[in-house]
Amino acid sequence: MTIKEALNQAKSKLKGYENEATFILCEYLNEDKTWLFLNQDLNFDPKIYFQLIDRFNKGEPFEYIFEKVNFWGLDFKINKGVLIPRYDTEILLNQILNLCKTHQFKNILEIGFGSGILSIILAKELKINLTACDINPKALELAKKNAKIHGVEKQIDFKLCDFSTLKDNYDFIFSNPPYIKNSYPIDIWVQSEPKEALFGGEKGYEILEKIIQFAYSKKVKFIACEFGYDQKKVLNKILKKYHFSNLFFKDEAGHDRVFVAKFTQS
Repeated sequence: MTIKEALNQAKSKLKGYENEATFILCEYLNEDKTWLFLNQDLNFDPKIYFQLIDRFNKGEPFEYIFEKVNFWGLDFKINKGVLIPRYDTEILLNQILNLCKTHQFKNILEIGFGSGILSIILAKELKINLTACDINPKALELAKKNAKIHGVEKQIDFKLCDFSTLKDNYDFIFSNPPYIKNSYPIDIWVQSEPKEALFGGEKGYEILEKIIQFAYSKKVKFIACEFGYDQKKVLNKILKKYHFSNLFFKDEAGHDRVFVAKFTQS
C-alpha cells in the first residue's frame, strides 16, 4: 500500500480528526509532512500504522501512544497515568518566570508537579533550586526521569505527599491543580488521563481554595495558579478573604486562566 492510500484510509477512520492521521504517520515514520507529500507513492507496510490509528480512535491520546510531549519548545517523556501538559499552561509558566526574575525567592514550592515540566523549566532557565510535591507515584517516577534528561535533577526536591502535610515555609507557591467540576463532561481522549489530576470536586475549585488557605497559613508572599474559565469571580472572593491582592491573565480564547496573587497582610 502506498503512503497516500494508507493516509486516506486512516483519515476516513478519523472523521473530524484527519490531521491526527497525518501527525501519527509522521511520528511513526519519523518524517515531516513535506516528506510525506514528496513520497506519497512510496509503498510501505501499514499494519503498525493502522494499529496506532485504532488506538487513537479508541481514545488513547497521541502523547500516550508515543510517550512524549513538547512543551515550551522542549521534549518531555509522558506516560499513561500522568496528566498531559497543555499549551494553555505556558501562560502560567510565563508569569512564574516573570515573578522569579523580579523577586528573590528563597523557598519555592510547586503543588502537583505531574510530569515535572514547570519545575524543570524553571530550574533549567533560572538555575534555581525548588521543591515540588504530588500525590501520584507515577508522576514522581516520570518527573525524576524528565529532570535527569534536562540536567536539573539535583535542583528539584520532588516529594510524594499531599501539600497540606508539608511543614516547611515557602515564599512562593505555584500550581496547575485539578479544577474541573466532577460533573463536567470530557472527551474520550481526556478520559484516558488520571481523574485525580483533572477533577477538583463538586464545585471544581475546592483544591484551589485549599491551596490559597495553605498559602495564607504559611504567609506565602506570592501564589500563581491556573484555573477554570468560569472561576475568576469566586476565586477573586476567596483570595480577598485571605488577604491576597491579585491579577488575572487570559488565554488565547479570551478566558481568564491564571492568577498571580500577593499577600498583603503581615
